[in-house]
Amino acid sequence: MTDTALLKTGLQRIRSHFPLTRLAVMEAYRERIGGHEALPAHGPHVEEALDWLLRAQEANADGGFSRAYGLTWNPYFNARGWQPSYPETTGYIIPTLYHLARVLHRPELALRADRAALWEIDIQLPSGAVRGGVMGERPSPAVFNTGQVLFGWLAALQETGAGVFAEAARRAGSFLVAVQDGDGLWRRGNSAFADPRATLYNARTAWALAEAGVRLEEPAFTDAAARNLRAVARLPHANGWIPDCCLTDRQRPLLHTLAYAIQGLLEGGRVLEDGSLIERAAHAAEQIAARVEPDGKLPGRMTSDWGPAASWSCLTGEAQMINVWIRLYEITGDGGWMRPVPAVLRFLKSTQNRTSSDPGLRGGIKGSYPVDGEYGRFEVLNWATKFFIDALARDERAASGIPTPFDDPLLLA
Repeated sequence: MTDTALLKTGLQRIRSHFPLTRLAVMEAYRERIGGHEALPAHGPHVEEALDWLLRAQEANADGGFSRAYGLTWNPYFNARGWQPSYPETTGYIIPTLYHLARVLHRPELALRADRAALWEIDIQLPSGAVRGGVMGERPSPAVFNTGQVLFGWLAALQETGAGVFAEAARRAGSFLVAVQDGDGLWRRGNSAFADPRATLYNARTAWALAEAGVRLEEPAFTDAAARNLRAVARLPHANGWIPDCCLTDRQRPLLHTLAYAIQGLLEGGRVLEDGSLIERAAHAAEQIAARVEPDGKLPGRMTSDWGPAASWSCLTGEAQMINVWIRLYEITGDGGWMRPVPAVLRFLKSTQNRTSSDPGLRGGIKGSYPVDGEYGRFEVLNWATKFFIDALARDERAASGIPTPFDDPLLLA
């Protein structure tokens, strides 16, 4: 197909979704002709991704991180460009900034993390919960978001020793315990923006609660985390499939939310010293690893037999799975977990535009590949960019030949 034909095809696809922008057209066209340069070294990719995150924090005046950058007009926000700050994902960007402050010897990154963590306290709900959605929407509690901001407060407590972070974390943990059902699952207090019947991805919240229980010496938090994770571990199918694990589609869950659940079981099992939880996570992670295509792509949605349910890739989920596989290597010492990592990392690098003159595109990671895929359509997402940085950092650690966990895995939660 000629370049002209490729460009025409890209234009047609974009017009079928949203009003045309030159930026979106050119990015779609670049994907169709092979994507962007994927360098062997991780450093340039980390630098550009970090710079994108810093611009996302500067986009709004509150100290949080803009949810995303829209390459086209977004009908929900009724705008193009930087979106409002997102409490949920700001929460787990905080640990990444603290980690980078250490390894890059850039103390100003820790100050940015401090600012974001204090902002999260300012907007914490009276119940101790963290709100769902972005700033500007009607405040409502969200179990999952509360867990993700817990990671940020615990990292801030560790890095600064400030008691305000311990108090915020205790209030958040108490909320999570109060709304948990007797069987360990969270059916109440879930985000108004998610399907309340399919929230097993809250396993990642349980991991945060387990960390809080240990670090704050709150046994009630640890017990509640164990109840949730063991309840989740009883539900997977014989093939490792984790049911009811998606924001919008119970039958065809996102790789993104499946990865949340797997990571929750893995890291929660580590904190609780429960090998059965780690085994559950490993079974699911192995199934996904077996479906990696030679070019590093995975389907953005899957069916209960781990088959593809989407023609596009969820870039967030791919970055998350790299983190899961590397952590399984670090925790178990089994080098086989590293096999899918190089191909998936190369693919993710090839989706990162490091040369655009547009500061909202340059360096960030988009929601989907191709850019008009269903998840985060025509958006560059702060959480995809965060997980990409984490994956690169963990791969560098693994390549160093030291098969041990980070000094503190919380710093890349």
